[in-house]
Amino acid sequence: MDALSTALYWLDYAAVAVFGATGALAAARRRHDIITFGFFAAITGVGGGTLRDLLIGAPVFWVQRPGYILVCLAAAGMVWMFGGRGWRFRALLWLDALGMAAYAVFGAAKALSAGVHPISAVVMGILTASFGGIIRDVLAEEPSILLSREIYITAALLGAAAFVALSVLGVAFWPAGLAGFAAAFGLRAAALKLGWSMPAFMGGKTQA
Repeated sequence: MDALSTALYWLDYAAVAVFGATGALAAARRRHDIITFGFFAAITGVGGGTLRDLLIGAPVFWVQRPGYILVCLAAAGMVWMFGGRGWRFRALLWLDALGMAAYAVFGAAKALSAGVHPISAVVMGILTASFGGIIRDVLAEEPSILLSREIYITAALLGAAAFVALSVLGVAFWPAGLAGFAAAFGLRAAALKLGWSMPAFMGGKTQA
């Protein structure tokens, strides 16, 4: 395994662990039991990547590598032991932002490596970054990011598009990846700190 493949391997595990922790934190907010912690962590950690792999026709990444599930369960255990504090909601938001930014880039990179068209690779980056969180919110009965005007999908779009555009222009993986990550995380962080949201539709009501 070359240096780039090794780095991507560990980046993938790190992103899964972060998303797994957000799933467990969502379970903590609902005061679920340890089994539900593990389930939420696993479904959040691998949900987006599973959808991506199914759509691009690649082997589902965690089926032959159960280490991904173990990482999610370890993240759930850590939240179970140390998540009973008042910082849980803020941790959920910021961990989710980190995971989203990393997976927007990683999902797009994996799609490009599989020969997917650049535009479709951007979509794969968005799905990888958001689908696990969507499942988590549905299971936890939290408002879905798809049904709110939060800048989340937009941040994933920006990060994936920046990475893909730079890659198509011939920029090496790490500069392109860091630029995509910074774009996605920076926009999401600014939205969290400054209260930014997407504008709502302002069209008038239709006449009867």
